[in-house]
This record gives sequence, C-alpha cells and structure tokens, in this order.
Amino acid sequence: MNNYLNKMHETVNYIQKKVKEIPKLAIILGSGLGSLADDIENKVVLAYKDIPNFPISTVAGHKGELIFGTLNNVPIIAMNGRFHYYEGYDLKETTYPIRIFKLLGVKTLILTNAAGGINTSFKKGDLMIINDQLSFFAESVLRGPNMDEFGDRFIDMSTTYDKEYIKILKEIMNKHIGYFREGVYAYMKGPTYETPAEIRALRTLGADAVGMSTVPEAVVAHHSNIKCAGITCITNMAAGVTNEILSHEEVKETALKAEENFKKVVKEFIQKIAKEL
Repeated sequence: MNNYLNKMHETVNYIQKKVKEIPKLAIILGSGLGSLADDIENKVVLAYKDIPNFPISTVAGHKGELIFGTLNNVPIIAMNGRFHYYEGYDLKETTYPIRIFKLLGVKTLILTNAAGGINTSFKKGDLMIINDQLSFFAESVLRGPNMDEFGDRFIDMSTTYDKEYIKILKEIMNKHIGYFREGVYAYMKGPTYETPAEIRALRTLGADAVGMSTVPEAVVAHHSNIKCAGITCITNMAAGVTNEILSHEEVKETALKAEENFKKVVKEFIQKIAKEL
C-alpha cells in the first residue's frame, strides 16, 4: 500500500510541476465523446504515456490525454480517454486517475460514457442522467486493505450521484433537448457485449442502460468524497432489444451524432456549478 501511495505522489508531483493552477472540476470523456476536448481553451496537454505511473488507453475513441484548461471560462481537467478492466488492467489501475484527482484537490467529477439502452422507451442518441448503478456482477474496486487516507472502510452508496446535480441536469436537458432521460446504469466487465438473456435479467433488476466503465470510477470518487454527476449517451440498443448487430463503430458513430446536445448540456452544467467549486 505504501508503494501505491508513493506512486501516486510521484504522479501528483509531476502534474503540479507542469500545471500552475489545478482546477477543482474534472470530467472523464467516454467513447466517442472526446470532441468536447476540442472546445477547451488555454490548454496544457499531458499525454498519459508521459505521466509517471499513469495507465495508457488502448481503445479506439480514447485518445489518451489529460487536458488542463477552461471550458466556457470554467477551469477544468478533462480525461480524453479512460481505462477499462477488460483492457487487462486491475481495478486499482482503472481508477488510478480518480485517486490522483483527489490528491490534486478536485471536488467534483463528471462521468460520461457510451452505453447500450435497456429501457425500451429510450432511443439511440438519447442522453441519460445516471441516478444509480448496478455493479454486483464485478468485484469491488475497494476490495483489499482500505485506503484510510481517502475514506472509510464501509461507505453508504445511496448518494453516489449528487441529487442536486441530477436536478440541474434535468433542467438543462429540458431546456436544450426538450426532454430528459434518467435511470440506472449497469456495469459489466466486458469486452463482450451482453447476451439477450443478460439484458433481460438486467432489465428485471431495474437497469436502464449498460456499459463497461464508470461504476468503478464513481465508487472511488464517492469513497474519496468527490461529488459525482453522470451522463450516459445511449449509442445503441442493447442485445435483444432490436435485431441489430452490436459494434464499437456504431457506438462512435452515434456518439458523434449526439455530440451537439452533449456539449450544450456539459457546458451549461459546469457554468451552473462553478460557483460552488
């Protein structure tokens, strides 16, 4: 554990030498949603491969950059590319950046992802506000010795996604899109898409969307007392909902079509919460 902490401090020291002022707000850009990074101004860009002890993104649509700058005049950190369990990383590695954010002083984390729609009232291109999650099909990212420096051994998960943030996102989506989707995001380990039987089971359990990321990050953020907001782009309907063949190309293509609404929502959201940071 001490070695892990030493690695984190090495990472933090490197970043602090490269960036003069560290923002209090961070956002993780999911598959196909990295174009928001193009709108960031006053950039300082650190490639993951250059940051000591940082994992490397291996998935198409995940560029692999940590970007410091301003979006709508609000200072932010953007992860243009995340890490997944299915890439071969263990869960401590996939959530390593969240621990780094905490040590850097980040107070709020916006989690975005591309996911399959389970709720049959959803359609491709919808943006869904995450209000809860399912994750008991995978091991807990907090398994092992507790990191007391960050949080308690046992944590209440009922407020993982901040309720005030959910309210703000509903108002913004109603304004820019005319409606909002809200629901439960289910985490599966991947890299295979789920079977139709698994999707039926997840629907019975109350899931509205399913993906291969986000939940470990949300758990570690909550453990570290970082407030979370979650936005899912429904890039395809999950297996068995339609007769379509699922593919990562479809995920990226649909995310591209949804990017205008996605950008509007994120930009207004960060402006509304900027005062509290």
